[in-house]
Amino acid sequence: MILKLEHKKHSVATTIQAVFQVSYAIEAALLKAIDFPPLKRTVANFLDSNTDFFGYMINGDVAAVIEVDSNMEVVHIQSLVVDPRYFRRGIGRKLVQYVLDKYETKLITVETGLENIPAISLYKSFGFKEVKQWDTDHGIRKIRFEIVKN
Repeated sequence: MILKLEHKKHSVATTIQAVFQVSYAIEAALLKAIDFPPLKRTVANFLDSNTDFFGYMINGDVAAVIEVDSNMEVVHIQSLVVDPRYFRRGIGRKLVQYVLDKYETKLITVETGLENIPAISLYKSFGFKEVKQWDTDHGIRKIRFEIVKN
């Protein structure tokens, strides 16, 4: 089940941050990143965020979170994290589909590390197209995708 998470509540923000930490630790290793900004997000960052968070719930646990930044013209998938205990169950796919179905904007964008092959494969399977690559100040090569919905 997918629920909107009330990230302005401290206990919820703490849970979101915990899922981000375990998931992004795996991605940082995958990208061979030493300085990985997503791992530096504090509970206060989540409490203060203006983005929307949706959680995939399994037996009362937040198994995965998708963070969405939206306006009238574009939706940006800011983050998609799955607790490693729930990898390879199609949960990331369900959350991306949820965003595609929920938001009515025509343009949806997402970014990930170029070496994050599982994420790239997921986004491409939905029809996202590569639009840009660049190097970050943290030494990570990133890739940006977008999809234009009909």
